[in-house]
Amino acid sequence: MSDKQDLNPRGAYTELASLLRCRFSAQDLKLFAHRPARSLLSGGERTRFRGRGMDFEEVRLYQPGDDIRSIDWRVTARTQVAHTKIFREERERPVFMVVDQRSPLFFGSTRCFKSVLAAHIAALLGWAALANGDRLGALVFGDYDQRDVRPRRSKHAVLELLHQLQDYNHRLSSPITPAPAALPSGQLPVANSFSEILADARRIAKPGCALSIISDFHDMDESAEQQLFELARHTDITLIHIYDQLERELISNTALTISNGRERMQLAANEKAFQQAYKNQFDRQLALLTTVCKRLRIPLLSYATQDDIQDGLRKAFGRKK
Repeated sequence: MSDKQDLNPRGAYTELASLLRCRFSAQDLKLFAHRPARSLLSGGERTRFRGRGMDFEEVRLYQPGDDIRSIDWRVTARTQVAHTKIFREERERPVFMVVDQRSPLFFGSTRCFKSVLAAHIAALLGWAALANGDRLGALVFGDYDQRDVRPRRSKHAVLELLHQLQDYNHRLSSPITPAPAALPSGQLPVANSFSEILADARRIAKPGCALSIISDFHDMDESAEQQLFELARHTDITLIHIYDQLERELISNTALTISNGRERMQLAANEKAFQQAYKNQFDRQLALLTTVCKRLRIPLLSYATQDDIQDGLRKAFGRKK
């Protein structure tokens, strides 16, 4: 087995060591903006322009027209000649991720579960953001709660993201959303919907950031589309669709028996009419998502649990030679 295959996600649950190893395979990824920057001071590289920025560049003699707020008074007092501090502006584009770790993603038939693949992709993009010198923030959400990762340009932001992914992933035990536990007030919490999570993302994702949303989008609806529209007005969004091949196509030579733990039901999986209806349901969901992305001009990437995710992300985010 090759090293490249070993780095692909596997199993029903994430392993922290595997998420940490993503750092090495993320080095050749660069999260380019999909649309032109909205200002001269947006992006991921240093600008040639000098002005009032964040990074100190040099001290030089004061020239007519310089901002008096930039005068270096210590050097001026020592030399008795006015000097100005010069800074270099940084063309920065913060990277923010919204990662789905709800129960419907706790499913997989090949190599790994959807929840594991979503966490693995988030780890790869997080390490890539760190390598590119971008500030990284995230929102990881489960069935009833979510956790923010404050945007920072440091390894600690990536490590916090990985620990949140690990925590939420290991809470999963069934593809069926569990019954909620009562709050101290006695009230029952409401399960997170995709629309509500996007509304919360609008609170956190700052204008101009690159926003990657990783989910299976099983509950995409008109309300979620409206939230995407509002987000797309101020951020560069990329939707990353996760699915399993068994969700796309069900082929069997015999009837199948399924159970939810309490009841049993038989599926006519060996009949062509059933197989076609099963496939059509997935195709309709994917067509809806594709239509929304085309209408809002949002890039859509789609990966199955059996795909070589490193190769897929390299095609989408590989560094330009």
